Amino acid sequence: MSNAMNDQEIRKGDSGTVKSAKEVLSGKSKKGWLARLMPFMGPAFIASVAYMDPGNFATNIQGGAQFGLELLWVIVASNLMAMLLQTLSAKLGIATGRNLAEHCRDNYPKWMVWGMWTIAELVAIATDLAEFLGAALGFYLLFGMPLLWAGILTAVITFLILGLERYGFRPLEAVITSMIGVVAASYLIEMFLVKPDFGNVLYHAVTPSFSSVESVLVATGILGATVMPHAIYLHSALTQDRIVVKNPQMQQKLFHYEIIDVVVAMGAASLINMAMLIMAAVTFYQTGMTHIGTIEEAHRTLEPLLGRASQYIFGISLLASGLSSSSVGTMAGQVIMQGFLHRHIAPWLRRLVTIVPSLLVIASGLDPTRTLVISQVVLSFGLPFAIIPLIQFTQRRDIMGTLVNKPITTFLASVCAVLIISLNFFLLYQLAFGS
Repeated sequence: MSNAMNDQEIRKGDSGTVKSAKEVLSGKSKKGWLARLMPFMGPAFIASVAYMDPGNFATNIQGGAQFGLELLWVIVASNLMAMLLQTLSAKLGIATGRNLAEHCRDNYPKWMVWGMWTIAELVAIATDLAEFLGAALGFYLLFGMPLLWAGILTAVITFLILGLERYGFRPLEAVITSMIGVVAASYLIEMFLVKPDFGNVLYHAVTPSFSSVESVLVATGILGATVMPHAIYLHSALTQDRIVVKNPQMQQKLFHYEIIDVVVAMGAASLINMAMLIMAAVTFYQTGMTHIGTIEEAHRTLEPLLGRASQYIFGISLLASGLSSSSVGTMAGQVIMQGFLHRHIAPWLRRLVTIVPSLLVIASGLDPTRTLVISQVVLSFGLPFAIIPLIQFTQRRDIMGTLVNKPITTFLASVCAVLIISLNFFLLYQLAFGS
């Protein structure tokens, strides 16, 4: 993470991990398979936080409550796209030692770089808004704390988490992964409580359908909350100088381990997202409570349906999601700023700047959950400006060397881009001309 700390600091704080990784890549390690894998696990878990942040809570709860299991397939499709795109992003950092934003700055005209940076910053603001609001809601739901004070507390804890960067990438990865574990455990318990019909779940996981314009809007929000632009920028930065190898064969091995990291991390994120929607579908939609469309309502109404403990489980998972994703969002914003403009802004200053729109939303009395959903739609419209350059760069042999995309990889990634852009235009058409 050269954008967060210099290379000397990384080596000092994580020399053991780097040494173990290079022993594995060179074939000198005598450890077991799992022990050999561990030095490479981490970057995808940080990036995966973006795939289960408070925006996901908002879109999945709204989607499940209003449409039951109908939109479950959107989560499955979105996460499959995410696995492919995050793999390409990680590969770009491994092969070139530079992140996606830096490649955009180096390869596009200056006017285009400024335009792409502007769009990326707007997306980052929407991201921070969702994550900041989510953590504040978590404090509010658990402790009855006023949202304004909850927001301030969120900022303080975010500063503390980001402060772990000075000790290397491992402590930060450990804290973020632990928070993901809290979210996963919470929804494992929720799934045990709601006891869904897994046959019906499987059917809707593989059967595409839309029933209304509103379902398209929520589906686009789910897509934006799942395949997130800032995570694509961030992942290339997380791998660009984490474990540096120049030998083509060792790069290939490193990339194969990174694929495992992505599949495990994104697979977990997919299951958590599915559990969110299933919980809302079984608890609210199937009991006729289709009006449940906000996080606060979901939290409050869980008690008579599932018992008091479920309220706290839900609140804890939201809080862990908000705090971890808020920290990751700040990291991504820094990568975007430095990559496009080659200018550094201290993380604490960036956090102060992004607090302002969130506090304005809180002070204005806008519905936090609806604001979260709309912010995820904004993210979806920012996706092409991250995905298209990613595909362009990873298919160029002069940039990627031996890690250049195979034709089938470029084709599949292009299909993802077309599907995402098409869904966005379909949404615009339905909103403009649909009944």
